[in-house]
Amino acid sequence: MSRFFEAHRALLERAVDACRTRVYWSAFPEAASGKIYGETAKADGEAAFKAMLGKPFELDQPAESRVGHEVSPFGMALDITYPSASPDTLVAASQRAGKAWATASIEDRIGVCLETLHRLNRQSFLIAHTVMHTTGQAFMMAFQAGGPHAQDRGLEAVAYAYDEMTRIPRTAEWTKPQGKGEPLVLDKTWRIVPRGVALVIGCATFPTWNGYPGIFASLATGNSVIVKPHPGAILPLALSVQIARGVLKEAGFDPNVLMLAADDPAAPIAKDLATRPDIAIVDFTGGPAFGAWLRANAGTDLVFTEEAGINPIVIDSTDDFRGLCGNIAFSLSLYSGQMCTAPQNIFVPTGGIATNEGHKSFDDVAAGIATAIDKLLGDPDRATGILGAIQSDATQARVAAARKLGKIIRDSGPAPAAGYPQARTASPLVLAVDAADETAWGEERFGPISFIIKTASTADSIERAAHSAQRKGAITASLYATDDAVIDQGADAFARAGVALSVNLTGGVYVNQSAAFSDYHVSGANPAGNACLTDAAFVANRFRIATTRRQRAA
Repeated sequence: MSRFFEAHRALLERAVDACRTRVYWSAFPEAASGKIYGETAKADGEAAFKAMLGKPFELDQPAESRVGHEVSPFGMALDITYPSASPDTLVAASQRAGKAWATASIEDRIGVCLETLHRLNRQSFLIAHTVMHTTGQAFMMAFQAGGPHAQDRGLEAVAYAYDEMTRIPRTAEWTKPQGKGEPLVLDKTWRIVPRGVALVIGCATFPTWNGYPGIFASLATGNSVIVKPHPGAILPLALSVQIARGVLKEAGFDPNVLMLAADDPAAPIAKDLATRPDIAIVDFTGGPAFGAWLRANAGTDLVFTEEAGINPIVIDSTDDFRGLCGNIAFSLSLYSGQMCTAPQNIFVPTGGIATNEGHKSFDDVAAGIATAIDKLLGDPDRATGILGAIQSDATQARVAAARKLGKIIRDSGPAPAAGYPQARTASPLVLAVDAADETAWGEERFGPISFIIKTASTADSIERAAHSAQRKGAITASLYATDDAVIDQGADAFARAGVALSVNLTGGVYVNQSAAFSDYHVSGANPAGNACLTDAAFVANRFRIATTRRQRAA
């Protein structure tokens, strides 16, 4: 039995139980506290990050050249280069390493995954800096989402994989009665057979949070994995691969079970890798255009995607108008709207809404949300901690172009980040439009862009919001209503659309947030993605079962 498995068995059992009960549980503390991670952990993580800058990142894997042109959204070039190899070289090495990994015991593989997650957790401060300076997330968000929350999602995938694989007995005696004669007796054994080489294509905004589920689901089920990070956010996944390779080597496996496929924007390799018949599984997080291309062209039918959508908020009524405005303001501002769960479309009846402060017109609601954003971001240090920076120039250009799409309720502007004078920043842009203007709000506008949409009624709001989710995809939806009949109507409509619904959020929980072990992130039931992070379907198809039957001699 794997020493790593035994060391983390209790954690695994707790994770499996959490997946079954869906109650609150987190394996890895989200508090960036020296009491938890060590009194010097914060300084050590920052020093380790700075020591990486301007140097080659070393991975003992096949390499033919070096690539890397990452620039922090906060304004500095990382000047880190990574080993690069051709798809032929990567796939061949992955296949060779995968042979022993595929035949290893479930416990050996699970143990390696658990030990890797443990070591990743101990490096959460370092990971936070790598995430911050590739994605633009503010430090605390980078620590939590890029570190413990991502590790929880990885563990969740491992727990599901272990649960699914161990449902299958390893041996059985099969006895069939034969009337008056002797029964037929077969000795049966079952083996887990992995699919082969898995390809994980990372995203620029949440490389670890979105990358870990596919990586660990495939590793746990016996597949070797090639990680192809976004060229703008290589470092977080490179570091993760480096740590995991160290565990693999200690456990006696070829570390090429997990490899990095870094590339250059001028010479991308994702399509070349994905179309190879030797690639058995593809996990992808990113835009719907490339997601659609993968589903149509990948060399395997086993393609798991998390893409994008136009997440709606429907406002009918509220008994806490100030809380409503504040909650929505935070959801629109967090990481400058660069989250696949961030709301974009806010539907409000033309006749206004009933609130604890009396009737509020459409314009009152729009002004309330805009004012709440201004108040939230009024303190520069707090604004930096909430907004972070804009990951790409394309997002900033999208904000500028969006101003012409409606009446500006709140304009976007720069939000200077202390200590980072070159940071690329933008506060939320809020526009008012009529429901008929679907050319404005009916498409995803990734970034800090939102629309307050005037509808005929709440029923019209729900219908339009749910239909847009079915047509373009949505991962989250939010509803504010004081009438249970309206809430039931919304719950039915959004369930049919395959969207996770939050109702009457006015406190410290936000529609953007997704909790591992409890929330199903993406349903797979609308165009926002065909996979769920994480359910049994996300792991069970990554392996097959081979049976051996042996008849006993009479």
